Amino acid sequence: MARAMHEFLTFASDAAILALWGGGFLLLAGFALLMERRRLKRASLHGVGWVPWTGLFLTCVVVGGGLLAVAVPGMLQG
Repeated sequence: MARAMHEFLTFASDAAILALWGGGFLLLAGFALLMERRRLKRASLHGVGWVPWTGLFLTCVVVGGGLLAVAVPGMLQG
């Protein structure tokens, strides 16, 4: 499994690598969204936390969406 992934990443096109990075950013954005919802439903009003989940979510969505928008045409061309 690890060898197959290593070979895929070695011979992957630039578009495929951009798509992987874009998917990773979108996964991170989903995690930030879940953490923001968890923070909004907290029982203690004084335990706000210090991580700006909304800003992190928006940044990751914009970067991930941009990377996927650049990668998809290249992947469709082959």
